[in-house]
Amino acid sequence: MPDARVQSAIAHWAPRFVSNGVPLTDFEEVTAGVERWEDWCRAWSARAAIHEVLGRTALADGYQRSAGEHLTRAAVCYHFAKFVFVVDTEQMKAAHRKAVECRNLALPLLDPPGERVLIPYEGRNLVANLRKPAGVVGPPVVVMCMGLDSTKEEMDSNESVFLARGMATLAFDGPGQGEGEYDFAIRGDYEVVVKAVVNYVETRSDVDAGRIGLWGVSLGGYFAPRACAFEKRIKACIALSGPYEWADFFDRLPDLTRNTFQVRSKSPNEAEARKRAATLSLKDVASKITCPLFIVAGKRDRIVPWQEGERLAAAASGPVVRCFIEDGNHVANNRVYRYRSQSADWMARCLGVPKH
Repeated sequence: MPDARVQSAIAHWAPRFVSNGVPLTDFEEVTAGVERWEDWCRAWSARAAIHEVLGRTALADGYQRSAGEHLTRAAVCYHFAKFVFVVDTEQMKAAHRKAVECRNLALPLLDPPGERVLIPYEGRNLVANLRKPAGVVGPPVVVMCMGLDSTKEEMDSNESVFLARGMATLAFDGPGQGEGEYDFAIRGDYEVVVKAVVNYVETRSDVDAGRIGLWGVSLGGYFAPRACAFEKRIKACIALSGPYEWADFFDRLPDLTRNTFQVRSKSPNEAEARKRAATLSLKDVASKITCPLFIVAGKRDRIVPWQEGERLAAAASGPVVRCFIEDGNHVANNRVYRYRSQSADWMARCLGVPKH
């Protein structure tokens, strides 16, 4: 029988892979060849290496645009090799290093190009990718909060819609996320993290720190509105399929998700992970959210119930747009055309960007 963990990954995340840059045929071929979860990271890394070679070859031949495209695709495939793969730390770290390396190679080759930046945080640094729209002086910035298993290397497709509308993007790995998962544990009081990021934005003279929007995906759909309850320099927030109270359905999460949370919250066992999950709650803070909110949820979400989005919408004190998609899965990745461009248009209005 096929490994239940492999089948779970396919069932829960197939649309996400494709909507975020993995070629459909790659997804079908790689997943069809993986029988054991222990082989997942190796198989995806092998496919990512094909794209990496194409990118490095194009770069050596002087085709920078093509190189950027191939290397970005390689980074996404390496990312999905490691995203919830916590059964072999060395394999996971090797795939993650390759994802970061490929995206870093791609950044200066993109249109518009990107810049790797370091954000001071608790005596160390968080790492982010900053991209600015071409031809725009002093653009507003959309700060992008990752989820439990997403990283900045997965964000190209999501960044593009904001960049095309004249907004800069700052996708960062927070505590327990991507390059931040080794030094820092996931924390519920994410306003501390976002404060550090906004402080960094204010040091930049090439963007408008007076017009900052916040975007968060999945668990980042909790982190972003949580931060807005305290960080009033945020002008608008998009929350994609985030929990209102993570502990309420922690025991019903897919095993891969629950195990990943345990590792990235640095919990020694599942019981401790359950306690730490309880610190991720909007119950007593959502009423403090006064900035405009755009809340996305899929009503067929089998990871975070869509009603969590309704709880947030009902509790927030500011204006709210509900985008609850009847046939949407988690993050509605199977229906990105129902919200991705629409939420970017909404953010542009909130940040005072002319219509494109």
